[in-house]
Amino acid sequence: MSVTPATAASDSAAADISRATIEAAATRIAPFIIETPLVESPRLNDKLGIRLLVKAECLQHTGSFKLRGASNAVWSLDDTVKHVVAFSSGNHAQGVARAAASRGLQATIVMPKDSPAGKIEGTKAYGGTVILYDRYTESREEIGADLATRKQAHLIKPFDDVQVIAGQGTVGLEIATQAAAKNLTPDAIICCCGGGGLIAGMSIAASDMIPGVDIWAAEPEFYDDTRRSLSSGKIETADITMPSICDSIVTAQPGEITFPINKKLLSGSAVITDRDALQAVATAFKHLKIIIEPGGAAALAAVLTGQYPAGAKTVVAVASGGNIDAPMFQRALDEGPLF
Repeated sequence: MSVTPATAASDSAAADISRATIEAAATRIAPFIIETPLVESPRLNDKLGIRLLVKAECLQHTGSFKLRGASNAVWSLDDTVKHVVAFSSGNHAQGVARAAASRGLQATIVMPKDSPAGKIEGTKAYGGTVILYDRYTESREEIGADLATRKQAHLIKPFDDVQVIAGQGTVGLEIATQAAAKNLTPDAIICCCGGGGLIAGMSIAASDMIPGVDIWAAEPEFYDDTRRSLSSGKIETADITMPSICDSIVTAQPGEITFPINKKLLSGSAVITDRDALQAVATAFKHLKIIIEPGGAAALAAVLTGQYPAGAKTVVAVASGGNIDAPMFQRALDEGPLF
C-alpha cells in the first residue's frame, strides 16, 4: 500500500509525541491546572466485582481535561502570536478561552448553536468571543480556518495538534503515578474517544509507565468511528446527522495524527447508548459524589455495562468532563443509577 504525503506527515507528527514530550507538557502547564483525583466507591466495587477507580477530570478547571491540551498549546506559541482561534462544542472552547486569557491573548471560538448553554456561557466568561454555527449544515473547520486567516490568528485544533495531544497526555502521567501511590497496577484503562486526542496522549504515557495495561476507547452509538477504524485499519467516518446527548465526543472521524497512535496502542473499544450515559451520570452522582456530563460518562458507562477487557480486576475509567446543564442532569437523575 502506498503512503501519501499527508499520511506520512501525520505519522511523523504522531511519532513526535512521547512520554518525554508529555512530561515537558506537564511542567509547562502545572501553574494552570490541578491534579485531579482517582476516586472510588467500595459499595460500587462490590456491585461490579472489580476495583474501579475513576479519574475525575470533571473537577479540572473549566470542568474538563481540555484545559490541559489548550494550555500546552497556548504556552508553546511564539511570543508574536496575539490571537488564537478554536472550534469546539464547548469543553475545548472553554479550555482555549481560559488558556488564552492566562497569556493575555485574544480568543475567538466557533461553537455549534446547539451547544449546551452552560458551555457557551462559560466560554464567554473566560474571555472568548463566540461565533455560532449550524453543525449539520456548516463546516466548523472551514469557518475556523477562514477566521484564523482573516484575523491573522493561530488555529488550535481540538485534537489533531501535537501540543494539544501532549497536554492531554498528562492525564496518563497522573493515572500511573496515582495508581502506583496506592500500590495498584491497573489491568485496564477505559477512556472516552471523540477525535482521539485524550486517549492518544493518555495512552502514550500510561502504556510506557504501566507495561501491559489494556487501553480501550468508549464511544457513543452511531459515533463509533474509532472502533470501526481500528477494525479496518483505516480512518472511517460517522454519520454526524444522528442525534446523541454525548455532544463532547461526537466527531466525524478520528484525527489524522491521533489515529496512528490509537491504532498502535488501543486493544479494544466499547459503544454506549444515550441511556447508558444517563445511567452512568446518575451512578457517578450516587456512588462517587461527582457530576459528569454524558460524553464525560462514556468510559464509566462502558465499565458499568461490562464492556472492558475480560479478566481485568483493577480498572480505571476517565470521567473526562462535568459541564452538564441542569435539564440534562435532571434527565439523568430521572433515568436513575444502574446500581
